[in-house]
Amino acid sequence: MTTATRTARHPSTLATLWRSTVGKKAVMAVSGLVMLLYLVAHMLGNLKVFFGPDDLNGYAAWLRTIGEPVLHHEWFLWIARVGLLAAVGLHGVAAYQLSRRDLAARPSKYAHRRRRASYATRTMRWGGVILALFIVWHILDLTTLTVNPNAEHGRPYQNIVASFGTWYSCVIYSVAMLAVGLHVRHGFWSAAQTLGANNARRDRALKLTANGLALLLTVGFLSVPVAVMTGVVS
Repeated sequence: MTTATRTARHPSTLATLWRSTVGKKAVMAVSGLVMLLYLVAHMLGNLKVFFGPDDLNGYAAWLRTIGEPVLHHEWFLWIARVGLLAAVGLHGVAAYQLSRRDLAARPSKYAHRRRRASYATRTMRWGGVILALFIVWHILDLTTLTVNPNAEHGRPYQNIVASFGTWYSCVIYSVAMLAVGLHVRHGFWSAAQTLGANNARRDRALKLTANGLALLLTVGFLSVPVAVMTGVVS
């Protein structure tokens, strides 16, 4: 028997894990936690806008030098972007496949008796779609600067002020950040359950942590457009 035949008959452990419902939930949990860490770091970086253009622009320039001289200029950022993109992709694919699997497992003859999806489930699904669309907009606005009214490379402070100086950017960003808060609130709790971190004694602490993280991220991110709209940052 050839190696190829043995491989075909005995799929790898990773492939078997991915095909299972438990494996897909684990992938969602881990990738979700990766994105959560990124959100916290990103929010903290955004708050530098309150310290003025020199502080924020200097921080953005420093990010491009991380890892030098081992890494070339901006390599760290691209590695982080690829890793984040992989996490987003795995999270979205796993969520979609689990949703399809859940629908397929429900007997069609009981469709008229089917209970409506829970509030948390509906929030996660629609929140995920909203965030996927927002990511595209956010990249075009503040990364490639394609739709940014200012579009000055190396001057993120000025680009942020220009972006949130338009009503439509503020609306898009605010809706997306509210979706982030709800997604984090429900997602953190689901990830804790999937990874086995919850139990009767920890449930209250985990729920408080989920609510606290969601509130912190929502308020932190929304504080920037609010500050621009009110003239605190200009």
